[in-house]
Amino acid sequence: MANRIDHEYDYLFKIVLIGDSGVGKSNILSRFTRNEFCLESKSTIGVEFATRTLQVEGKTVKAQIWDTAGQERYRAITSAYYRGAVGALLVYDITKRQTFENALRWLRELRDHADSNIVIMMAGNKSDLNHLRSVADEDGRSLAEKEGLSFLETSALEASNIEKHRESVSDYFI
Repeated sequence: MANRIDHEYDYLFKIVLIGDSGVGKSNILSRFTRNEFCLESKSTIGVEFATRTLQVEGKTVKAQIWDTAGQERYRAITSAYYRGAVGALLVYDITKRQTFENALRWLRELRDHADSNIVIMMAGNKSDLNHLRSVADEDGRSLAEKEGLSFLETSALEASNIEKHRESVSDYFI
């Protein structure tokens, strides 16, 4: 009988969530990995991560999703976590224009520290708060297109388009 090491997965992806504090990165992570949402979510300190194992075209894919702190004081910590990431989700809050305006700064930092072939998606989060919208869907789409990114609006609260983020990233690599 031949020795064979059974792996838990065929592919391992590291994906980072980036964006300003309070845009909903932790709840996107929680919704994606545990299908949970917490209204009293606190700001991430440093970096947290969770995993989710998926079946994609008969392959077992383990996604490690890293939730990086959005506060300025943790910027030096988070830049090291970009290394080795194959995907990034750049998140802004559709109800806070400044988080959208800061997206280019996050994108620049990501491109400075990550592999040049990283797959980047932009997500306008909190689409359930459409009545408080300060960033038009078209503004997000336009910026994403200009920067060569995929784009979706999502709601971690309602779980809308969370799986589409997963499908887009995993389909790209498999």
